[in-house]
Amino acid sequence: MKISTKGRYALRLMLDIGLHSEGSPVRIKDVAARQEISVKYLEQIVSLLVKAGYLKSIRGPQGGYRLMKAPGEYTAGMILRQTEGSLAPVECLEGSENTCERAGTCVTLRLLQELNQAVCEVVDKYTLEDLMDWQRESGGNYII
Repeated sequence: MKISTKGRYALRLMLDIGLHSEGSPVRIKDVAARQEISVKYLEQIVSLLVKAGYLKSIRGPQGGYRLMKAPGEYTAGMILRQTEGSLAPVECLEGSENTCERAGTCVTLRLLQELNQAVCEVVDKYTLEDLMDWQRESGGNYII
């Protein structure tokens, strides 16, 4: 499994908004400048996150985006799945039921299931709040 730029940028976007939303909405052009990401690409990602109910769009000259929930309510896995879809390493593990005709005899299935479980455990363990805390502790810029 390889996380695309869309997934990485979604994490960076949510992190940036979480860190910079002290009472006022965060403008996408400000995020783009801080994160060195094109405004157009961020707009595509924002659209996905707004539709998912993760971000709220506020219109007007003082508008921008803010988190719909507290940072501790978003896991990295939730954010990544909105942009990446399944995080499964192989297609046969993407759904709730494995419909592969070789599932009963596939000796690699166990390995792949464990890999999938390990990835999910890690990305679902850490929240946006954790990432924000790590950022504050590091004191550096937050380009990941």
